[in-house]
Amino acid sequence: MELGHDGAVDRTTCLIGGGGPAGIMLGLLLARAGIDVTVVEKHGDFLRDFRGDTVHASTLRLLDELGLGERFAEIPHTDLSDYRLPIDDHRTIVLGDFSKIGKPYDHIAMAPQWDLLSMLADAARSEPNFRLIMNTATLGPVVDSGRVIGARVRLRDGTEQVLRADLTVACEGRDSPLRDGAGLTPKEYRVPYDVWWFRLSRTAAERRAQQPTLMPKISHPDILLTMAHQDYYQLAYLAPTGSADRLRAEGIDSFRRRIAKLRPDLADRLDELRSMAELPLLQVKLNRLRRWHRPGLLCIGDAAHAMSPSGGVGVNLAIQDAVAAARVLAPILSEGRTPTGDDLDRVRRRRLFPTVFLQTGQRVLHKTIYEPAMAGHRGGFELFVIMMRLLPWMSIPLGRLIAIGPGAEHAPDFARPAVDVAGSDRSITGTDHDGHR
Repeated sequence: MELGHDGAVDRTTCLIGGGGPAGIMLGLLLARAGIDVTVVEKHGDFLRDFRGDTVHASTLRLLDELGLGERFAEIPHTDLSDYRLPIDDHRTIVLGDFSKIGKPYDHIAMAPQWDLLSMLADAARSEPNFRLIMNTATLGPVVDSGRVIGARVRLRDGTEQVLRADLTVACEGRDSPLRDGAGLTPKEYRVPYDVWWFRLSRTAAERRAQQPTLMPKISHPDILLTMAHQDYYQLAYLAPTGSADRLRAEGIDSFRRRIAKLRPDLADRLDELRSMAELPLLQVKLNRLRRWHRPGLLCIGDAAHAMSPSGGVGVNLAIQDAVAAARVLAPILSEGRTPTGDDLDRVRRRRLFPTVFLQTGQRVLHKTIYEPAMAGHRGGFELFVIMMRLLPWMSIPLGRLIAIGPGAEHAPDFARPAVDVAGSDRSITGTDHDGHR
């Protein structure tokens, strides 16, 4: 890394825009490969509520492979053993059974994303080649002779600076300035809902009596998803796309009545919702780039493929992208070579099937479950419930699909603790754990 006169990095081997799950994970892995890497994050901390808090089994396994499992275990979290659908007010049916996956990855963990990111950032900071610059927003790519050679950024004092890099990676999310500035435009798919996020307290009695699970409640035209943390519930109210202004005009009392209808057991604490202005609204997007790169620039995570909240797969898919990118690019960057277009496209090719598969599943759920339910038609939902009652064993492969997913990545050997790969070739150019080179 080269430092400017004010101590800021102005040149690095790999510049990563965005300190979310994909960006921090990629930075950690490349730094463990001995590559100079700089991550810029526009916020001053990771404390932003209502990001994806589901840490799937594939990510739990990855953390163990990286030697970070014990650190994660110290983060306050709850373990979800299944994903349920309601049959009526008193009965549920298991959609995804995680308990049959096999220990120790027989669950999904619910952990605040800021704790996960802080843990990964702390691990990355212990690597001498890693630098994380907070309060620094990416403004767009810097292009020279058709090649991205870095990014323009705005520092915390409002000044702008150019950070140059051999490779720039866009991880800023679905509204990535690096991606948009490079002229990469994703194909959009219709989503029938937006999400209002909020939290409500969880009593000690509820913690003792309830087994944590993911469960939606559906009552036309309302859908509510409840996720249990240790001391609170995180709730997602799904409202038809474009209804935000109407719900705001109706006011907080009307919103409380909607929630009470869906979860009467939580009616005694709805005064914790003080105003509509305090409820974060996520305008859901589902999209995908046809091409994930330009010369000198690679997009991964939500910058390459925004996911809907259905299944909670977005965070974990982004982390898997980061692992694949590190596996492909670390040998190239460590040798001082510049990744070619084919090198960058190898990341897309490796991750395309999991992305398309999961997005197709989300689109099917939107079309057959969510959209009809919001229109007052429960046909698709009822048919799904009947199928699961007739074929209960389906909850096992569905549980594995949700918790592990297709094409789950393992940690490259160069990123694992030495004790984990004793006797194996830990060089960057050696055969990795999946048998690839």
